[in-house]
Amino acid sequence: MDRFQAMQVFTRVVDANSFTLAADSLGLPRATVTTTIQNLERQLRVRLLNRTTRRLSLTPDGASYYESCVRILADVEDAEASFHDVGRGPRGRLRIDTLPSLGRLILVPALCDFHTRYPDIELAIGMSERMVDMVQEAVDCVIRVGELRDSSMVAKRIGTYESVTCAAPAYLDRYGEPACIADLQEHRAVHYFSGRTGRNIDWSFLVDGEAVDIAMKGDISVNDSEAYIKCGLEGFGIIQPGRYMVEPHLKSGALREVLSQWTPPPMPISVVYLHNRHLSPKVRVFVDWISALFQDCPLLGKYAGTEGFHECKFGKQEEKPRPGTRSLPAQEGMVETAF
Repeated sequence: MDRFQAMQVFTRVVDANSFTLAADSLGLPRATVTTTIQNLERQLRVRLLNRTTRRLSLTPDGASYYESCVRILADVEDAEASFHDVGRGPRGRLRIDTLPSLGRLILVPALCDFHTRYPDIELAIGMSERMVDMVQEAVDCVIRVGELRDSSMVAKRIGTYESVTCAAPAYLDRYGEPACIADLQEHRAVHYFSGRTGRNIDWSFLVDGEAVDIAMKGDISVNDSEAYIKCGLEGFGIIQPGRYMVEPHLKSGALREVLSQWTPPPMPISVVYLHNRHLSPKVRVFVDWISALFQDCPLLGKYAGTEGFHECKFGKQEEKPRPGTRSLPAQEGMVETAF
């Protein structure tokens, strides 16, 4: 059995989540792909994939072997690329995942620039608020908000997420403007609830340098950032979104900031990717490009790149956040944010 080819077949099956699609992309008969995986499992003496009539999934051994295969194949690709024309640039499929609001408002509007620079990179962009399994779902890197933890994954801080407490003038005219945090007990909030737990996410404020969580009363809860802001614009209550999401509404007067002396704690924005001995060229150029993009964004670029690279752990040990940073309910090792 050609082990190198078997690795290529196995990773393609995982990436495509289909024997048939993998066979088509490799130009092989489906029976050949099936036999290759069976021979590979027999050679390794482990089951790599759980197969049902509807879906495939990696076993724990399969996930570990997949990560090793990806690293080995990337090393071979890099070695071969070093002998080719250096003007070709990085190429291949790059799968990333980001929060919907960051994807819609920051990433997608700038994609023409990325494509112009790297026309041979095929981007697959997922936008979700859940914690993706980067190995199981073959994701190359993710962009997330919140404190990270030590691990074999690598993270680079690319910006800072700053929230703002605001409401529509119609709401403030009806209920009055809160003069201090204690006044919030007499006000209504639009709640954002966790898609993982179903619980409303508490609000947070910096008071004398310490983060203080506040449980607000409210009659409406949503789990979509656009709906959340729309509820605020319609006067259903006070909201606490990311400032970059509502800056046009603040400038137009459609929303008005309140309690500006007690700002919500900022949270770091990081790009996270799997730890490899040699970072893939396509991932490297994307990390550099997205870092520059956020640095150039006035509402997100604060502190970008000041902490360099570090490793982060998912779902293992707890780590206390730095003073003045916001730590929301943990979602398998990465904090969960509303947006």
